[in-house]
Amino acid sequence: MSKLKITQVRSTIHCPMPQKKTVEALGLRHIRQTVEHQDNPAIRGMVNKVKHLVRMEVLDG
Repeated sequence: MSKLKITQVRSTIHCPMPQKKTVEALGLRHIRQTVEHQDNPAIRGMVNKVKHLVRMEVLDG
């Protein structure tokens, strides 16, 4: 199964609270922090909601 590498590229200041909570739920706390998650529809949906704040790469593994 592949993994997703998610990096926060923009700040959550002035973002609505649901977007802040989504970024926090992904495990991101500050800009340029990177986390890896298993590729599944739930994580893809979370990334889609905050796609203007994060960068996503697919890692084949």
